[in-house]
Amino acid sequence: MGLVYTEIELINGDDLGMARRNLMDPDDVKRMKITALVDTGSYMLCINEEIQEQLQFPIVEKRKAETADGRIL
Repeated sequence: MGLVYTEIELINGDDLGMARRNLMDPDDVKRMKITALVDTGSYMLCINEEIQEQLQFPIVEKRKAETADGRIL
């Protein structure tokens, strides 16, 4: 069984709402396409701080995670 990846587009929802209300140029909406590893058992998406900063997403929650080699990040 191999790994499955998909390309997804992340869009700043606040920007999108402002563009829909004509308060912002649609071309200025912050968006980014990334390649993500698919985890069929997950129900949440995690992104790194670099992506969060580029898209200016608000931080909703921070959690520690354990990697496959046992490290806690």
